[in-house]
Amino acid sequence: MTTAKAYAAPSATEPLEPTTIERRAVGENDVLIDIAYSGICHSDIHTVRGEWGKVPYPLAPGHEIVGTVAEVGSGVTKHKVGDRVGVGCMVNSCRECDNCKAGSEQYCTNGNVMTYGGKDRDGSITQGGYATNVVVDADFVLSVPESIPYEKAAPLLCAGVTTYSPLAHWQAGPGKKVAVVGMGGLGHMAVKIAVAMGAEVTVLSQTLSKQEDGLRFGAKHYYATSDEATFSELRNTFDLIINTVSANLDIDQYLNLLTLDGTMVYVGAPAQPIPVTAFTLFNNRRSFAGSTIGSIRETQEMLDFCAEHDIASEVELIEAAQINEAYERVLKSDVRYRFVIDATTF
Repeated sequence: MTTAKAYAAPSATEPLEPTTIERRAVGENDVLIDIAYSGICHSDIHTVRGEWGKVPYPLAPGHEIVGTVAEVGSGVTKHKVGDRVGVGCMVNSCRECDNCKAGSEQYCTNGNVMTYGGKDRDGSITQGGYATNVVVDADFVLSVPESIPYEKAAPLLCAGVTTYSPLAHWQAGPGKKVAVVGMGGLGHMAVKIAVAMGAEVTVLSQTLSKQEDGLRFGAKHYYATSDEATFSELRNTFDLIINTVSANLDIDQYLNLLTLDGTMVYVGAPAQPIPVTAFTLFNNRRSFAGSTIGSIRETQEMLDFCAEHDIASEVELIEAAQINEAYERVLKSDVRYRFVIDATTF
């Protein structure tokens, strides 16, 4: 076993605090990573505050991790000491179910092992990237291209692939009109990636406060959803809508913006059920879908795509002591667009 300095939540109602966590010894197919940066995802907040179910406290969150390989197991050939690498939302899966065999381990029917709060192969509870190091199965470690600035690469491991996966699956590209709901951590990545894929992108945000940014990222249009005229003006417009917000929305309003055979995909995760009127789906043969993170193959594909198209996250770098303050600011949408923790400050 080895140890790491970390920040962890002792309960759902207490602030995160400095602690020391244990990591397993490096096994035959393991990689020990010295963490350089770790992003703060809204999912971290939902999880540690118990909003998505039971939590094994104390818990160190963090699933947007980049760092340098410090040690590899005897069976590892893909990575070597000194490599720039990343770890996303999962660190293992059963490898045996149909979905895993098809290369979609994010949909492992036996349940993949999440980067934090999951039961690992040795029975221990996984602890995330708000720490100085992590030990991960080599098959779940990504290569981070040199051209992507390290701190700006961290959010790609969740926000990047969570938006890239549905955009690729539903074939965003030339001739497609794509709307992105929300201009936060996920939303700004969805805009950049969809634009690079060649789609005509529209941002649908509650206000126009981030309009300048959205247009700078390549969006052609930007509308305020607080203006009721938006929903009449854009009716029957979009081939694909990516919803990145976790708030409850009037889904029928948004579904009515889809053209024939259009699809609305949820990547944000509201805590409450989402009501949908069947007749809204009947019109224009619309589809309402969901998508979660991405496979390891997709994640590497996304990193390489971002390197090729000069895409990176917009980040605000913080020290570990600012994590609790950052959580409150995330809840107020007071970040452009992702907090990233400097791991040297743990």
